[in-house]
Amino acid sequence: MTQETTPTEAQTQAIARLTREVERLNTHRFVIIHNSLWRLLLFQFARGLAFGLGSVMGATILVSLLAWWVSQFEFLPLIGEWAAEIVDRIEESR
Repeated sequence: MTQETTPTEAQTQAIARLTREVERLNTHRFVIIHNSLWRLLLFQFARGLAFGLGSVMGATILVSLLAWWVSQFEFLPLIGEWAAEIVDRIEESR
């Protein structure tokens, strides 16, 4: 019951297209980086440094803007004085 089938023209073209696509993907930057362990480690390390630096800088800017904004509320004496003290300390450190 084994039946030998020969590939049709459509199947041959599909296989050729798949072969070209796999060759194209193998030259992609993502695949090239992941082919070498050291390149992958260096890339991930640099990515982590950039993410950490961006997170710290963003949080610093956000907290300082929030502290300045809260210090503008003079009708809330406790929060206004506390925020003004934070703003003063930030300005002193510059």
